[in-house]
Amino acid sequence: MEFGEKKLGFGLMRLPLVDASDAASIDLEQTKQMVDTFLEQGFTYFDTAWMYCGFASENAAKEALVERHPRDSYTLATKLHAGFLQGKEDRDRIFEEQRKKTGVEYFDYYLLHDIGYDHYKIYNELDCFTWLKEKKEQGLVKHIGFSYHDNAELLDQVLTEHPEMEFVQLQINYLDWDSEGIQSRKCYETAVKHNIPVIVMEPVKGGTLANVPEPVEEMLKGYNQEASVASWAIRFAASLENVVMVLSGMSNMEQLQDNLSYMKELVPLNDEEQQLIGKAVDIINGNIAIPCTACEYCVEGCPKKIAIPKYFSLYNADKQEVKEKGWTPQGEYYDRLTNIFGKAGDCIACGQCEKACPQHLPIIKHLREVAGYFGK
Repeated sequence: MEFGEKKLGFGLMRLPLVDASDAASIDLEQTKQMVDTFLEQGFTYFDTAWMYCGFASENAAKEALVERHPRDSYTLATKLHAGFLQGKEDRDRIFEEQRKKTGVEYFDYYLLHDIGYDHYKIYNELDCFTWLKEKKEQGLVKHIGFSYHDNAELLDQVLTEHPEMEFVQLQINYLDWDSEGIQSRKCYETAVKHNIPVIVMEPVKGGTLANVPEPVEEMLKGYNQEASVASWAIRFAASLENVVMVLSGMSNMEQLQDNLSYMKELVPLNDEEQQLIGKAVDIINGNIAIPCTACEYCVEGCPKKIAIPKYFSLYNADKQEVKEKGWTPQGEYYDRLTNIFGKAGDCIACGQCEKACPQHLPIIKHLREVAGYFGK
């Protein structure tokens, strides 16, 4: 199975927007420029999904990529999510809609999305693994795999029970590497044990590792002034031997150009750089309040339309501000967002968000914290 020589994949999950408050308002002209630049530099892998960008990402893939470039010049991955399956008939209904939305005859890579204990039961009950194998046999999918958010023990079970899976997509970044909650290292080692290639998602942890505390940035810049803070995170993931692709959700041309600059000719981290990352983890863990990746899975079904990841991001950012700074802008951003979305304090504790969260965060508790913090 060939993923291409270059390890950087374009994640179509956090595309540039015309209206920051509307996830579906994709800036298509900027996206087209980014797609063209990505391809011109020899990169080929694009990753989308049914619900990304308010269900508009697959449409954007069609307009920015599929309709404008030869089919053999890129590879496209998309996913089937258990949360949208009520019965077996939904599998083909969604798959055919995805082909229509993207405009492709076949998908190079197709994933069962977000496998964990609950979704694994659904995929098995609806015989999705057999269904996906049949799609491959029909030539509608070239390679089959799954994305995963759970512990290493269950991953071992899934890979043992489904050896037909050709790759696994894991959340791997240096902050989660030794996390007992995420188990990045343990899951990676499980994939290695099964000799299955790994695609990395969340290498920069939803932007957290691009906006690190000041002491971390000073330390990393002190070692290499030219390297962006985000580059350390992506190179960490790409340096792992069994990793064949690192997805980066790029929101503007600047982020794209930065990623291309060091991923065109990847230089794996050396021992000294690995040690600096270890120090960075210690510092960040002492600063970050809520380890949210901003995947926004929690937002779609929220009855109060609370902008959960945005509020958590502002809370984390404010908590990481140096005290000497005095006034900080995060409270103002929060107030502006509450004119469009529900407030953190509007939460009715229905639990929908916690069921949807791949990170298994106690979102209800954190929303109370945020409400008290910004309500002061």
